[in-house]
Amino acid sequence: MSVDLRLRHDRSLRERAAEMFERGLGYGFVARGLGVPAEAVRDWQKTYRATGRDGLLKMGKKHARYDFETKVAAARAVVDDGMAKPEAMERFGIASATPLKQWCRLYRGDGAEALRPKPKGRPRGSGAKGAPRTREQELEERVRKLEAQVAYLKNR
Repeated sequence: MSVDLRLRHDRSLRERAAEMFERGLGYGFVARGLGVPAEAVRDWQKTYRATGRDGLLKMGKKHARYDFETKVAAARAVVDDGMAKPEAMERFGIASATPLKQWCRLYRGDGAEALRPKPKGRPRGSGAKGAPRTREQELEERVRKLEAQVAYLKNR
């Protein structure tokens, strides 16, 4: 059986927390009842409010991807309109506060364009070499290396 070491609390514990949230219990009471730190349960409650029971139970499985429009709308609502982050998470369906905080920071610094997706990986052609060298160029390079080696050995 494979165990996901990234998750400190298993799915059954989050299921019990979701049931308690559905009954209207607060994060402090749920934390004491389950024996889990209150800060972790507070994050669970935020996720539960934003994405519902399914989002809470899927925590830690796969990172969500958000499109450019959602990022800009959420950051604009928090930064320009003064909306609270938990409210923005709920309204825009953002599962975690961490990406929202990052989007707000980028939006404050460089505006909406900072939230555009950036190309991943190495740029095309970065590994390609120029035109093939001539025999003369190869010999000149070899001479430079040998001269540097001789100079180094003389200074020892």
